[in-house]
Amino acid sequence: MDNPQVGWIAAIILGGIAGWLAEMFMKSNMGLIMNIILGVAGAALANFLLNLLHIGIGGGWINYLIVGFVGACILIALGRMLRR
Repeated sequence: MDNPQVGWIAAIILGGIAGWLAEMFMKSNMGLIMNIILGVAGAALANFLLNLLHIGIGGGWINYLIVGFVGACILIALGRMLRR
């Protein structure tokens, strides 16, 4: 979320879309607010992990959406592992 090209409102919108896409991909059932949280938190998590691996994703809305989707999928998978 330190990307200056994506503001807070865009982060919420893109986070919601990324969370919804991850919800559909992972076949889970969550609401709108949880999708937004998953997308935004997932983007932050994926950015952190990519920075640890010294991988730059560049800027832009599409990259934020992709990273948010991947991060949200990781968070859903982690949530399922913890529930078992």
